[in-house]
Amino acid sequence: MRKYFAEFLGTFMLVFLGTATVVVAKGDVLSIGLAFGLAITVSAYAFGGISGGHFNPAVTTAMLINRRINAMDAVGYVIAQILGAIVASAAVRSFVSALGLATNALGQTDFPKISAGMAFFVEALVTFLFLMVILNVTSNDHGNGDFAGLVIGITLAFLIIVALNLTGGSLNPARSIGPAIFAGGSALSHLWVYILAPEVGAILAAFCARVLGSED
Repeated sequence: MRKYFAEFLGTFMLVFLGTATVVVAKGDVLSIGLAFGLAITVSAYAFGGISGGHFNPAVTTAMLINRRINAMDAVGYVIAQILGAIVASAAVRSFVSALGLATNALGQTDFPKISAGMAFFVEALVTFLFLMVILNVTSNDHGNGDFAGLVIGITLAFLIIVALNLTGGSLNPARSIGPAIFAGGSALSHLWVYILAPEVGAILAAFCARVLGSED
C-alpha cells in the first residue's frame, strides 16, 4: 500500500500545483510548463524511491510492457493516480469557488483551435518523446538515476510549453481526467483523446526504447 499511496501523493502534487498555477495564479505559458515540470521533479525525489515515481498511467503502461512492474501493481498504480488527480482537482475547485471564479475553469485540457485528429497526434507525439526520455534516463544499462528526476521534470516542462496552446499539454490521462470530471463540457467529451493518445505514445516508446537498449 505504501507504493500506491506514494503514487496518489505524487499525482496529487502534479495536478494540484500544475492546474492551480493555471487558474489560481493565472500563469503564463512558461510558468505553467515549469509548474508541472517542477512538480514532477519534486514528486520524483520525494516519492520515487517508494513507488518508482510514475504519477501517470501512460508511464505505468510503458513500464508494464517493458516488465519493470507487474500487472497487479500496474492496476493499483493507475487507480491511485486517477484518485490523486481527482482529489487534487476537487481541492483546486474549492479554491476557485472561494475566489468567486468560474468553477468550470479548472485547468482542464481541451483543443478548441485544432481537430480531434491533430490533437490526438500532438498528445501521442509529446507523450512518446516524454516516455523515451523516462525509459532511457532510468535504464539500468545507460541511465542516470541521480539526475533522472531533474531530467524528467525539465523534459515535461518543455513539452508542455510546446503543446499548451494546441491541446493543453496533458501527456497524462490522470492529469486530464481529474479536472474534466469537475469542469464537464467539451473537456469531458474530448477526454477520450487524452486517455488514448498518451497510451499510444507510451506503447510506441516502450518498444522503441528497447531498440536503444533501455531494458536488460
